[in-house]
Amino acid sequence: MAFTTAVPRSRLLDLMKVQCRIFGAAFNPNGLRLGNKILRQRLKGPALAAYYPPRVGSVTEMARLYPNLDTWDDFEEDRVEGIQIAKSRGKGAPTKKRTGEGSKKAKAALAAAKQAATGV
Repeated sequence: MAFTTAVPRSRLLDLMKVQCRIFGAAFNPNGLRLGNKILRQRLKGPALAAYYPPRVGSVTEMARLYPNLDTWDDFEEDRVEGIQIAKSRGKGAPTKKRTGEGSKKAKAALAAAKQAATGV
């Protein structure tokens, strides 16, 4: 009859440490979720970046680089036209709130316009 003795936990942990060091694994005796499986994977960024074609200059970039060149940006024209249509229906963006100094100037200009209109 052979008697088996229990191996102490500290000895098993030392064995696990050595195994992890030899085989390049992460030592995790408590079995916590550390995310090592995800971190070991190859990065996907370079593959995704290579999949899409490189961006070439847009119309706005060309207009900025060459201000004398007459360019036509369909998207910008459609956007501006949509804003004008919305404003004509009363659905445009609200006016910005004026500061104290700006409102004083606006009130003075409005008063001058009213005086000119009434002829006083």
